Amino acid sequence: MKIVVIGGSGLIGTKLVNRLRQSGHEVIPASPASGVNTITGEGLSEVLTGTDIVVDVANSPSFEDKAVLAFFETSGRNLLAAATAAGVKHHVALSIVGIDRTEGNGYFRAKLAQEQLIKASSIPYTIVRSTQFFEFLGGIAGAGAEGQTVHLSTAFLQPIASDDVAAALAEFTLAAPVNRTVEIAGPEKVRLSEIVQRYMNATGDTRTVIADAKAGYFGAPLDDHTLVPGDNPHIGAIDFKTWFSSQKTTIPAH
Repeated sequence: MKIVVIGGSGLIGTKLVNRLRQSGHEVIPASPASGVNTITGEGLSEVLTGTDIVVDVANSPSFEDKAVLAFFETSGRNLLAAATAAGVKHHVALSIVGIDRTEGNGYFRAKLAQEQLIKASSIPYTIVRSTQFFEFLGGIAGAGAEGQTVHLSTAFLQPIASDDVAAALAEFTLAAPVNRTVEIAGPEKVRLSEIVQRYMNATGDTRTVIADAKAGYFGAPLDDHTLVPGDNPHIGAIDFKTWFSSQKTTIPAH
């Protein structure tokens, strides 16, 4: 079976390509670096010829509100049109838990627009919404930083390791399309301020976390339900301690 992974050279894409290849499939990692550009359309029809499944894990190079919306809408339209023409039988896309439960986050609006395009197409699909990755905890700390303090929401989060994301994506990719959204999450439900403080302590970051129930999340208001999955999510196996132990040689202290 031929599988094309759009964004196949990124964090999740690289892990997913390796897993799918280990299952014995022909897997093509596609990105602008390999001559496949979903914004311009370059190389799309060629790479999708004879493809059974497309997995879209590409990310926007800019998180600015207008730019990220333009990226996901343009990329989504071009990819879906090319996949339809090529007779692709299953479109899988990685998305985010909670994007339809909050306002004020331009990235979330862009991902929701991408989902709507997929649902409106004629291609059978599976949309996999994931909670936040452990790998992005440092970025969350940076976004809330004010000098020597880090102001963060006390809302619940259920972070997941990228290895678990790739494993779940591989499973859904090789299964039949479900034509709906499914959710994946890590094994521990924890407050955002608490897990980032844990991460900072582990990396030797001496800044102080200020837990603030009114703090936003990249411009979006949060409550205890926004960023956690609903009923019956797919739960990963890797908790924070296990994940961090495997990352010690790659995560620098602040």
